[in-house]
Amino acid sequence: MENTDNKIRILIVDDDEHICQLLSLYLAKDGFYAEICNNGQSALAKLSAEKFDAVLLDVMMPEMDGFEVLSELRKTSDIPVIMLSARGEPLDKISGLDRGADDYITKPFEPQELIARIKAILRRFKPPIDVEQIDLFNLTVNITDFSVTLNGTKIDMPPKEIEILYMLAKTPMHVFTREELLKEIWGQGHSGDSRTVDVHIKRIREKLGDNPHWRLTTVWGVGYKIEVF
Repeated sequence: MENTDNKIRILIVDDDEHICQLLSLYLAKDGFYAEICNNGQSALAKLSAEKFDAVLLDVMMPEMDGFEVLSELRKTSDIPVIMLSARGEPLDKISGLDRGADDYITKPFEPQELIARIKAILRRFKPPIDVEQIDLFNLTVNITDFSVTLNGTKIDMPPKEIEILYMLAKTPMHVFTREELLKEIWGQGHSGDSRTVDVHIKRIREKLGDNPHWRLTTVWGVGYKIEVF
C-alpha cells in the first residue's frame, strides 16, 4: 500500500473517467497523491470524512454540477478549490469565483499550467507551522538551536544551510524555486543571485550523503525539493 503521509492530497471530482485518470497521472508524476470521485455527492461525503489539501472540481456533471458542489462545500470548508470546465464564458468564471472557487481553468489546459496553479494556491493557503524541529526518518533539523543530526550523529552546518534544509524538510515533495529560497532565507532585500542557493545546496548534499529514505532532488529549471521514498 502506498504511504501518503508526506504527500499533498488532491481530490479530483469529474464524471469523465478518462480525464480523471490523466489528471491522476499528471499529479502523481509531480509527487502529489490523488483520489477520484465521479459525482458531487460522493465528493462531498469523501471531503467530510477525509482530509485533502485541494480539490479539482469539474463544472459540468449530471445530477449535481460543480457549482452546486462548491456551494455546499463552502458551508463547512475553506479548502482550496480549482474549477475545471469546458465552458470558458466570463459569466461561468464569475459564477464559480463568486461561489468561493479559488481558481477557474478552461479545458483543454496544459498539465504544467494546472500543476503550477495548484502549487500557487497551496502556497497561499499553507497554514503557519509552529514546529521548530523536523524529524524526517533518520534526519532531525532543529531550527531553535540550529542543529542537524543524521542517524543520531550531529552534522556541522552553518545557519544558512540549516535554514534551507529546515525549509525543504518541513514540506517534503514540495518544489521550492531558487528565488523562493533566496527570498525566504536571505530576505527580500538580498542582492545576491540564485547561484548562492546552488552553492549552499551542494554543501548540504556533501554533508548528508546518500540516504535510503529521502534525497535532496534538483528539479531542473525550477528548484529543489526533498523527495521521500
